[in-house]
Amino acid sequence: MRKLCIIPARGGSKRIPRKNIKEFIGKPIIAYSIEAALSSGLFDEVMVSTDDDEIAEVAKKYGAQVPFFRSKDNANDFATTMDVLVEVTKRYKEVGSEFGVVCCIYATSPFVSKEILQNSFAVFEQKNFDSLFPVIKYGFPIQRSIRVEENKISFNYPENANKRSQDLKDAFHDAGQFYWMKQDLINQGAVIVTDNTGAFEISELQGQDIDNEVDWKLAELKYELIQSIK
Repeated sequence: MRKLCIIPARGGSKRIPRKNIKEFIGKPIIAYSIEAALSSGLFDEVMVSTDDDEIAEVAKKYGAQVPFFRSKDNANDFATTMDVLVEVTKRYKEVGSEFGVVCCIYATSPFVSKEILQNSFAVFEQKNFDSLFPVIKYGFPIQRSIRVEENKISFNYPENANKRSQDLKDAFHDAGQFYWMKQDLINQGAVIVTDNTGAFEISELQGQDIDNEVDWKLAELKYELIQSIK
């Protein structure tokens, strides 16, 4: 079964200008996603979907393919990840190239490694999931979360206010790094998560949302810590 890696990287990032090719510990951050995908040995093709000439050049420098540019409709702030995946796989199909499995890796995912990709794909394949993505456990039980209104605290789930943390179920959130999907799911063009979507747990150290400059610094610190303890 042929496998395609798609790395979405449009040029219009606003909160962190030129985010997808900003230097992250010595090289453009997109390079980490490209290198992890290539070194995993899993993919028949690793491509970057972009609307930006400079991003395209950086992507090709690090070994990715940029066979076509993203359409204007999917290069705005409102296009979803699924919109991009549908467009890319349709373009490949038009030239006679089809894939059974697609992995979308975000351009700002320096914690993704070849081992994580290989191990997560093994779970995806063995369990025959429609899709699979990495998740991180919340550090505190969300069942005991609170809200603040007019400086007053109240429990979102008052029935859990006096329960011990160890008596509450773990909760997780999407790590926002990559998504394995069957091509059939993309053909439907709707959602990534179905009633047959799998999870691949990673640690809090192995993930970091990067939405602002503080996030960026935290990500660099985490990355350097991981490298120091390998």
